Amino acid sequence: MSSLPQAPSSRPRERLLARGPAALSEAELLSCVLGTGVPGQDALALSEALLCRHPEGALGRLAPAELAAERGLGASRAARLAAALELARRWAGASPSSPEPIDSPRRALRELGELAPLKKEHFVALYLDATHRPLHRETVSVGTLTASLVHPREVFAPALERPAAALIVAHNHPSGDPEPSREDRETTRRLCEAGRILGLPVLDHLIVAARGYFSFRERGLMEA
Repeated sequence: MSSLPQAPSSRPRERLLARGPAALSEAELLSCVLGTGVPGQDALALSEALLCRHPEGALGRLAPAELAAERGLGASRAARLAAALELARRWAGASPSSPEPIDSPRRALRELGELAPLKKEHFVALYLDATHRPLHRETVSVGTLTASLVHPREVFAPALERPAAALIVAHNHPSGDPEPSREDRETTRRLCEAGRILGLPVLDHLIVAARGYFSFRERGLMEA
């Protein structure tokens, strides 16, 4: 007696091989990259939780250190995911399409909005080409709940390596209040001064928080 044909496997890797990646959801594709889950959570459940915390592609904009800090990832899975994301970015960069210029604070927030819910201060720099299209993103420092120490050397070193033509810096306020502190204003002043010396203008300093954002550029507080 012949056996009945088996239904296609519901496991993401098998479905990907049988039907192609287009047949999988984002969570299923992510689970294929992660490979394994954690105790009490398989790879698919872990992927669904990550995408729930970082919807609309926000997970793909996290730096490797930020990925490693995500609940359930750790260094190994974070490295695997960061490598896959970087490959995707490089291959996408080889196509005729290119990223949009970052020409306003709201456009920059599309790259940085996921900083708002983080529980520690993250200071991030976006390095731009001559047309203000993003070249690279770097997490410069991760501070405490109340402070993040930033040195101009750490901010501008990646810009010189790329090379970038300008940059935007941003950090989050875990308190939820986006208003700048005295230290935020002083940091902005020092970075603008260093940028003038190096010929790498700092176009804006954004503070993102649960209750909105603050743009030094919009408020006329960036030094000329």
